Amino acid sequence: MQLVAGVDLGGTAINYTLVNREEQFLIEGLCEYPALSKQGPEICLQQIVDGLKIAADQAGVALEELVATGLDTPGPASAAGLLSARGSTNFVHPKWAGFDIREGLAHKLGMPVSYLNDANAAALWGHYSIFGANSRETSVSDVVGTGNGGGIILDGNVVKGKNGFGGELGHVLIPYQSIVGIAGIKPHCNCGRIGDLESLCSLTAIEKTLLPYYLQHYPSHELAKLESHQAAKLVRGLADHGDPMSKEIFRVQAHALGLFFDEMVNTFDPDALIIGGGVLETSLEFQRWFLAEIRVGMPTQRAEQANIPIHVMPNGDTAGARGAALEALKLARQSGLA
Repeated sequence: MQLVAGVDLGGTAINYTLVNREEQFLIEGLCEYPALSKQGPEICLQQIVDGLKIAADQAGVALEELVATGLDTPGPASAAGLLSARGSTNFVHPKWAGFDIREGLAHKLGMPVSYLNDANAAALWGHYSIFGANSRETSVSDVVGTGNGGGIILDGNVVKGKNGFGGELGHVLIPYQSIVGIAGIKPHCNCGRIGDLESLCSLTAIEKTLLPYYLQHYPSHELAKLESHQAAKLVRGLADHGDPMSKEIFRVQAHALGLFFDEMVNTFDPDALIIGGGVLETSLEFQRWFLAEIRVGMPTQRAEQANIPIHVMPNGDTAGARGAALEALKLARQSGLA
């Protein structure tokens, strides 16, 4: 049996999956191993290798059956997996600066390794799960978590761009001033921009901008007594249970997504829009409300565009690893390995 692995390297955990040449995934649900990225390349890459053995054991296969591996990580990194010389939140050890993580893992494993950033990998899985293999459709995915990322799939391929920044959807500017209820807000993003999608639609945006703004209008709210980061993490659960202030915050985020998706619709005319990330790790009722609010936030469109479906990203926790595995399977087929 010829198998391909998908490895989703995060800040605290590595998630694994395995897929065969018939595109059948051999691991259902999470297969996690601790991430040691903060200890530098040598220790982290060995940790990835050790975890692959655990994943193979969980799937009941031999590690020797692997012919290729797909890796995804948070950015910033080039399309080929060269990490930024300026470092990042997840790769703070000085030896990561300018490190070729794809080549490093390929050398460690002795097999071809493909690379995607984590949001692009999730977008690839979302597209595949909706349209299947060898699809010619176009999709735009947005992944809302601590930050905001995403991916664009054109003709079945991930748009990576010249420098690997294709699909940096969180840093697309939106006309946020048109959102009702946030007059006077000047949302700053950690990237330095004002009014990009991430500056309003992310956990960071809740903590830095939206929660402080709304607590001025709800001074006796229970979250006013808590430290800002702790309070921000509780907003989603409270919104899911109907808390008025928290739902207002998520309404603003949904309307920001509506403005962003309108830009994507008029740029790509996609077959589907996909939402992933922690923003929709909620009840089905809340998911339906949130998706409906995205529609409310979209400017008036042509009748043909108004019918573009909005999907919730399936297999949210494992989407990155699955997308990375699909990219590696494509590489293996092109190389005649699968």
